[in-house]
Amino acid sequence: MDNYVTGAVIKKLRENKKMTQEELAQKIFVTSKAVSKWETGKGFPDIGLLEALGKALDVSVIELLSGEDITNLNKACNMAKGKFYVCPVCGNVIQTTGEALISCCGITLPPLEAEAFGSDEDHSLKIETVEDEYFVTMNHPMTKEHYISFIAAILDNGVQLVKLYPEGNAEARFKINRVRKLYAYCNRHGLFEVDRKALR
Repeated sequence: MDNYVTGAVIKKLRENKKMTQEELAQKIFVTSKAVSKWETGKGFPDIGLLEALGKALDVSVIELLSGEDITNLNKACNMAKGKFYVCPVCGNVIQTTGEALISCCGITLPPLEAEAFGSDEDHSLKIETVEDEYFVTMNHPMTKEHYISFIAAILDNGVQLVKLYPEGNAEARFKINRVRKLYAYCNRHGLFEVDRKALR
């Protein structure tokens, strides 16, 4: 196993909770000596203890293994502050309403950083208004090696994501009245965005 909880992570999370080794040990039914061994690198917690250890430290098992304590500050679920994650192994697309620790195919995924549309010819967006919809198209290669994987609209109350495939058309339709942002994801160059102001 490449990733396993380290003593430094346990100590950091325990101290963040202002908890002694003894208090942590009592919560997970081990001795304080065991906690001390973990924190000094003289041993590891048994895999069967990870769930209880995460619960005692108020983190998920994934956060415990990664050493990162992720807190979603977007408590109001403002959809415009959401994040996209794409697995480079299987192509899985995950959208969250804020900070999260996402794992797929055994790897932790970083949130995608978007750049503005129009930064180059292949990644420019054409938006036509057709009745009450935006008809979105991209003049982009759609080969098996280089393609747009999805086009998504962030609405005030949700997300609409149109999954695209190689050798198809890079196009999608979205209802105008709720759209706040548009995104497209290129499998080679990443995420591109345009916000509502630019849609008018």
